[in-house]
Amino acid sequence: MTTSVLLAAPSEMDVATDLLALLRDTRTEPRPDPQLEALTLAVAADLPVLLWGEPGIGKTAALNQLAESLDLPLTTVIASVHEPSDFSGLPIVGDDPAEQGVPLAPPDWAVRLVRAGRGLLFLDELSTATPAVQAALLRLVLERRIGSLRLPSGVRIVAAANPRASAADGWELSAPLANRFVHLHWAHDHEVVVRGLGGTWPRATLPRLDPGRLPEAVDFARRAVTGLLAARPTLVHRLPNSEAGKGGAWPSPRSWDMALSLIAFATAAGSTRDVLAQLVRGTVGDGPGLELLAWIDRMDLPDPEALLADPLGAELPERGDRRQAALEGVVAAVNARPEQARWDAAWELLVRAAETGAPDLVVVPATTLAALRREDWEVPAAIERLAGVVDVSRRADRVTAGAAR
Repeated sequence: MTTSVLLAAPSEMDVATDLLALLRDTRTEPRPDPQLEALTLAVAADLPVLLWGEPGIGKTAALNQLAESLDLPLTTVIASVHEPSDFSGLPIVGDDPAEQGVPLAPPDWAVRLVRAGRGLLFLDELSTATPAVQAALLRLVLERRIGSLRLPSGVRIVAAANPRASAADGWELSAPLANRFVHLHWAHDHEVVVRGLGGTWPRATLPRLDPGRLPEAVDFARRAVTGLLAARPTLVHRLPNSEAGKGGAWPSPRSWDMALSLIAFATAAGSTRDVLAQLVRGTVGDGPGLELLAWIDRMDLPDPEALLADPLGAELPERGDRRQAALEGVVAAVNARPEQARWDAAWELLVRAAETGAPDLVVVPATTLAALRREDWEVPAAIERLAGVVDVSRRADRVTAGAAR
């Protein structure tokens, strides 16, 4: 006797579930992505990161993919739906509060993170949190404390926010909270989106740090930051005047310390200048960040005194911007210690630069150097050799300016 088993046809909901599973079945691939690399570097450096971007730009999706790639459990907390006590801890009255005090009980998600010992804490919609909630978040972001608990070192903190204009009931970030984050502006890449919708997204991986470069990276970062701040002491702490500026990246001893760490990590990882620029500007702000990047460029320039000592045999940088920076450094050195022999040597160097590279690069340094002449200094023959170059460049500038009008 044969028993036939009739299988029930799948329901419409079962078919819909299968279709959803196929839609969510995506792959990842290695792909250069400067903003994703900047994010992973900041995460590796154990610094709180704040992603700024318009709604729907992919901030949350990037964090989910990052957590999956790093094999970190993701805990999402939407700050705007919590009370300040949710982050500072709820007071619990014990048996003898007069003797033992009133302990602050942490929320359940914090307990889970401590038990796991690792994870990615994602503070979403940060710009919709009220000022009171932002104040309660200060200790969590900086000290990693929630109530009586301290988050373990294996937990990384990343937040996301929409600009106030596009946030639902948005607030500007308070200056103390904003100064605790590395601010990264998240923008969509057309090719990444198209390829991702086709089923393949870029893979987020922690940077490969070169063990042999760690001491060099730390030394380089320290020299870069301390060198700039020694020359520009007003950049050590500069609180913006506007509320919007206070809610972004701005320079303070704390943010300079973060910038130093990020320079060391980017150097050890061999990151591109684009990645370094995002990290530095996202830590101390656009103006100070650009000054720091320019300072870093000059750190690798030849010593102006060495160039003045042997102007005819000196090796000048090939890249135009670096060559001009080297020449300007020589002129600045002459200005700092003006002597006839040094002034003459600088002219010899400018002539050599004009003969071996783009002549227009010497126009500004030559003009500045000419203004340094003392009355008793004789005009060197080298000036005559440059006169034609400077005159041609100025006439070209006048023609260009006239055409622009």
